[in-house]
Amino acid sequence: MKRHIIAALLTLCISTPAVAENLYKPGQTQALASDLKATNIGDILSVIVVQNAEARNSARNVTDKSSGANGSISTPGTNSFFDFSVGREYSGVGEVRRSESFVTTMSATVTDVYPNGDFGIAGSQFLQINGETTQIYVEGRIRRVDITAHNTVLSSRIANARIRYDGEGFVTDSARPGLIQRIFNALGLI
Repeated sequence: MKRHIIAALLTLCISTPAVAENLYKPGQTQALASDLKATNIGDILSVIVVQNAEARNSARNVTDKSSGANGSISTPGTNSFFDFSVGREYSGVGEVRRSESFVTTMSATVTDVYPNGDFGIAGSQFLQINGETTQIYVEGRIRRVDITAHNTVLSSRIANARIRYDGEGFVTDSARPGLIQRIFNALGLI
């Protein structure tokens, strides 16, 4: 009886064709040993935005001009002297300093694949926290070699980078100069 069951199972296995799906699909799956990185249009990667900027402008103007005349008039019994001088002096110093620092991590999507293998990327992030609305926008071109094993790229590695950071809300409004001050600034009075 055991022989009949074994023979039946062997016959069943031999007569049924084996079916399997291919695990590797070209263009859809990466090699098993590779990192999961953005490679196609629509893939997502993380952008680490680190921007530090400092600018300093200073000017110093010094003007010193003087003119003078000396003379004397002598008459019998009196000696009169006169001394006349005219001068003008001006000294002006101006300095403007500006320092900005911005650090965030956000996602961007591959929008283009260029013939040399570079990627066009674009991404935006919208946050609303405690009445403050913030929008961050990143766009540019990156090289494949600049994408790390963690599928991230530094903003300093983005060519033709356009990074915009806009905010609205109480804190932003309180930091903005008032209407009268902006008018005086436009007229050059302040």
